[in-house]
Amino acid sequence: MNYLDLVFFLGRVLFGGFFILNGINHFTKHDMLAGYAASKGVPMASTAVYLTGSLLTLGGLGVLLGFYVEWALVLLVIFLVPVSFMMHAFWKVADAQAKMMDKIQFQKNMALLGAVLMLLALWK
Repeated sequence: MNYLDLVFFLGRVLFGGFFILNGINHFTKHDMLAGYAASKGVPMASTAVYLTGSLLTLGGLGVLLGFYVEWALVLLVIFLVPVSFMMHAFWKVADAQAKMMDKIQFQKNMALLGAVLMLLALWK
């Protein structure tokens, strides 16, 4: 294994692990996240939290383990696009502190989306 293989492996662990941990969080902190989603106007918030937790977990596992990676990346796109615009619509928030937090989360999600799209384009 050369150093680029090692770097790529470490990147998969960090990137996939990020999504796996956040997906698990959707199940272990379901009630809190469902309440937050409901406060943002998400229909069927409880179901949505389970669905998004599944997208995150499966997407992260695919990236980490190298199984069905293209499909895993598509699952992450399906998560990141609507969640970013529904849950972190900072342009709709009046409170300055809440607006700042939503803007940070939106920008983080856009950066993650960019990384997912690059991986999708490069994956062989």
